Amino acid sequence: MLGNGGAPARHTEGLRRQLSELGIAELRRRAAMAERELYNLGITFTLYSNGSTIDRILPFDVIPRVLSKDDWDIINRGVRQRVAAINLFLHDIYHEQKIFKNGIIPAGLVLGNSNYRPEMQGVDLPRGTYVQICGIDIVRDEAGNFLVLEDNARTPSGVSYVVENRHLMLRAFPDLMAGMRVRPVSNYGVRLLDAMAEVAPAGVSDPQVALLSPGVFNSAYFEHVFLAREMGVPLVSGEDLFVDDDDRVFMRTTVGPAPVHVIYRRINDDFLDPEAFRKDSMLGVPGLVRAVRRGTVTLANAIGTGVADDKAVYAYMPRIIRYYLDEDAILQNVPTHICGEKEGLDHTLAHMADLVVKPVGEAGGYGVVVCPHSTAAEIEACRKQVLADPANYISQPMINLSVSPTLVGSGIEPRHVDLRPFAITGDSTWVLPGGLTRVALPKGSLIVNSSQGGGSKDTWVLD
Repeated sequence: MLGNGGAPARHTEGLRRQLSELGIAELRRRAAMAERELYNLGITFTLYSNGSTIDRILPFDVIPRVLSKDDWDIINRGVRQRVAAINLFLHDIYHEQKIFKNGIIPAGLVLGNSNYRPEMQGVDLPRGTYVQICGIDIVRDEAGNFLVLEDNARTPSGVSYVVENRHLMLRAFPDLMAGMRVRPVSNYGVRLLDAMAEVAPAGVSDPQVALLSPGVFNSAYFEHVFLAREMGVPLVSGEDLFVDDDDRVFMRTTVGPAPVHVIYRRINDDFLDPEAFRKDSMLGVPGLVRAVRRGTVTLANAIGTGVADDKAVYAYMPRIIRYYLDEDAILQNVPTHICGEKEGLDHTLAHMADLVVKPVGEAGGYGVVVCPHSTAAEIEACRKQVLADPANYISQPMINLSVSPTLVGSGIEPRHVDLRPFAITGDSTWVLPGGLTRVALPKGSLIVNSSQGGGSKDTWVLD
């Protein structure tokens, strides 16, 4: 908020002045009001810990993060470029696999990946779009550069908090937003529905869209309800759908079966179709893969997109962008060492005390070891895990993430933040202005994930 050294950032001047006029006591009063509202509205996520499940609100910090028009232009162009490359990469690996033949990326890294789905080989998707909804996690380093931390191309979550955080700010802090030209986020549901219609199967002029959820016990169920409501489409579970003998998907309704043409699915591949994947799945729809292969239904995101957000594949993204788009990456990666390769493993073992070590298939911050903040015993345990299964790990230097002023028990203090912009792709790619700013609330922590004690902020993009 104060800029990166030198004179304070001009684009935050109005907000800084109004915050100063409010004072800490008033900030606390309104923060408590906002927290009560989160509880009353049921804006929660489910935390799974030690065999128990806890419904809790995502902690909300009332001091917004502000992005200038120029900063947003970099992020917007970079995210759109990255999504375009991801879709071209997925189309290629499930068709001609030229990227392997040209030696850009090792074939084994993809074909041996647990998220690679041979069932999708040769399947043509509407507009060649595999990832209709993408969340790109971005951090800012000490020099002010935006860097991509990871890609989320399967079932990225968190956009409901972006919209609800804005609604909270409008209700609790209308005076802060007065006179500030903040770009709106409330049209996300309309944009999403339009994109779903654009990727409907060929020949369907008025597609029926449905949102497929694992059900009330899923950690993001609030978001499933929210998105179905925002789009104005049915929220369904696996038992509400069936596939007929002609490989068409139908929804059970009170007036009989109704065809479904596009499914925004929030169920992982393994549980989508017991005929094709896990036989014991009670969450999916038998025959759904047959319908996808036949082209009678579109899944958003497509089956097999998890290859693109694998942390080992992530290391090759600058090369992937150059290969498919003939452009340099607008948003660079954090330097990454792949432990499945000798050079990467040697570097990781030699410099482990200075690195962040991550399992390639995990999400939510689970399994991440920030070695500079770990004990000698924790680092040694991490070393043994890496040596036991090198292909399951990557390592990265510890980025001193940018900080944002945050209201905590002792007052206003800096806390580390990242940003997850959300991109929707149909005929073209649109990026929601702002995205989810996640904040690491424990002092000194670099882990912003909600499952690890992180919270969120409203993100303002100024015109």
